[in-house]
Amino acid sequence: MVAGGWWLVVVTETVRNYKELRVWQGAMDLVEKLYGLSASFPPEENYGLRSQIRRAAVSIPSNIAEGQSRASTKEFLNHLSIAQASLAEVETQLEISVRLKYLTAEQVTAAVTAIQKLGKQIHALRNALEARK
Repeated sequence: MVAGGWWLVVVTETVRNYKELRVWQGAMDLVEKLYGLSASFPPEENYGLRSQIRRAAVSIPSNIAEGQSRASTKEFLNHLSIAQASLAEVETQLEISVRLKYLTAEQVTAAVTAIQKLGKQIHALRNALEARK
């Protein structure tokens, strides 16, 4: 693949399915990681922070998939924007989890690294799609 351009495939070739997008694959991996981390939350968080983190996490690959499946680049860009916002929401919720002592900073390090990487990927994909418009 061309140096620095995992997203270049989207710009130069036709993607037949959202599952081919590395950004979607990374988002799916993040969902698994966040479900695992939130499993240790106390029972009183079943319908609170645990549920909120999981819903926001699921929103990320869901919006990437929905956007890629839409008819226009404009709609895809909108869904990528929503996915990026959900990513910020998850990062905030992890910080809250640490402050409430449900998780340690060490426990969330890998997830935060994945969030930051995914955020850069979504941003790069958005830029590539904007340039293609």
